[in-house]
Amino acid sequence: MNRQAQVGHTLAIMGASGHGKVVAEAALAAGWGAVRFYDRAWPGKQQVGRWAIGGDDAGLANELSRLDGVVVAIGNNQIRQILLTQLHHAGAKVVSILHPAACVSVSARVGPGSVVMAGAVVNADAVIGTGAILNTACSVDHDCVLGDAVHISPGAHLAGDVHVGDRSWIGIGASVRQGAHIGSGVIVGAGAAVVSDVGDGLTVVGVPARPLSRCGE
Repeated sequence: MNRQAQVGHTLAIMGASGHGKVVAEAALAAGWGAVRFYDRAWPGKQQVGRWAIGGDDAGLANELSRLDGVVVAIGNNQIRQILLTQLHHAGAKVVSILHPAACVSVSARVGPGSVVMAGAVVNADAVIGTGAILNTACSVDHDCVLGDAVHISPGAHLAGDVHVGDRSWIGIGASVRQGAHIGSGVIVGAGAAVVSDVGDGLTVVGVPARPLSRCGE
């Protein structure tokens, strides 16, 4: 896990969006000297917040040898995973970003390309895969295992020993019972309470959470 402050170093962020702005501010708070944005919408899109956009993904590829670190700030789990894989194969220095106001256990592991936002808590022996988003004020308790390109939304809470498969998205304010297993490509709706295992590819909503197609039955 990359915990070191990168004072004076430049971080490239692929994805100039609202999420990208939050990642940028987290990186600067964590000690990065500067951020540089890239987005496929460039040159039509020139600005994100107070930052200029320096180019598209081809431009980023040309700059890799001169950058100190790269992270993908795209909310779509599948696209984020694909881009991170491409950057890894291109030899990019893919890093994780941990906001200093996050609380991450010294025994937890956070994979490269992951971002942990302000107020997030990651407890003892949790394992976070590559390219995860642990968003504002979420919590991942002891012994949880998250796959690659998972997104835990703001205010969502995983109890201990929860397993979440690749590319799954836990919606804002959702909660997951201890020991539950959530498959790959799952969407857990906002405010849902997951109290049993969820198979691959399902969308579950409600309290208790049920597959969307069966709601109201």
